[in-house]
Amino acid sequence: GRPVEVPPDERFGHRFEERGPEGRRTLHITPPDSALTYDVFPIVYDTVHIRVGRPEGNETAVPVEVLVKGAFPDACMELHDVRQQRAAHLIEVEITMRKPRGAVCAAVLRPYRFYFMLEGRYEPGAYTLKINGRAHPFSVRPVATETS
Repeated sequence: GRPVEVPPDERFGHRFEERGPEGRRTLHITPPDSALTYDVFPIVYDTVHIRVGRPEGNETAVPVEVLVKGAFPDACMELHDVRQQRAAHLIEVEITMRKPRGAVCAAVLRPYRFYFMLEGRYEPGAYTLKINGRAHPFSVRPVATETS
């Protein structure tokens, strides 16, 4: 049999720098303009890809990366902040977007993709990632060790 080709969005460490094949722009958090006042909202998203990394050396705990896809509701909205809290197997993430207060913005959907690492390392087991209150279960599988 042929090796199974993992789609890029499922692959740990893979990133589209500018845009993905479906035209979503890759976003980065940039500092707000200190001369403006912003309104901040929870981000609007439709898809989450949780990408589990590989262990290094004799480690069993692995890094975990998240790809969030969605669309901003207007021409002014931009990525604002990501905050994470972890209690054992529950990781709560708050992702926010901002727009200048009082700005008049064209109502146009702007598809995006946003990549970020979960803080810390993850031992094999079942986890729940909550993004803005929505639960996304995932698991870290133990790595098969070679016996000599």
